[in-house]
Amino acid sequence: MSIPIVLASSSPYRRQLLERLGVPFEAVAPKVDETPLAGETARQTALRLAQQKADAVATRFPQAIVIGSDQVAEMDGRRLGKPGGHAAALQQLLSMQGRTVVFHTALSVLRYADQRTSADCVDTSVHFRTLPIEALEQYLLRDRPYDCAGSAKIEALGICLVESVRSDDPTALIGLPLIRLTTMLAECGVTLPALL
Repeated sequence: MSIPIVLASSSPYRRQLLERLGVPFEAVAPKVDETPLAGETARQTALRLAQQKADAVATRFPQAIVIGSDQVAEMDGRRLGKPGGHAAALQQLLSMQGRTVVFHTALSVLRYADQRTSADCVDTSVHFRTLPIEALEQYLLRDRPYDCAGSAKIEALGICLVESVRSDDPTALIGLPLIRLTTMLAECGVTLPALL
């Protein structure tokens, strides 16, 4: 009998990424306060929130393997949140021009039934191009990345905003580091169809 898998997320991006692995799963929105704690680094915030999301959902699914993830974008020690609208996204993109932004994507996998837990964080450095404001406006109107930290969807037209990307896992930037996740799932006894 296979172990049920639950993704502790309401993110459509994370659901699409997990679907790539070809395993059945259920997505459940965690109810977690995402406010950073005083003195906490961006990386620490991402790790704490990934663990809290997994933990919040695992209490309802103790027999399941629960996957939590969180991403915090940071530029020069300052967090970049989700813009929520066009004006804020434009200001974010203007501030990032010619600069490097680090996206900290944390992952937590746990199963209450056998007290198994693991967590990790994959960092991605993204250097942004310098572009005319008209190009940024057109990008925002086409991709509408208002629910993305850093106002850029790298998996869509946002790739045009980027000069370079450095990471151990290309999927981390989209929101779920699949290379690390496949290892964690294997450690929990999940056999992935592509690895049979």
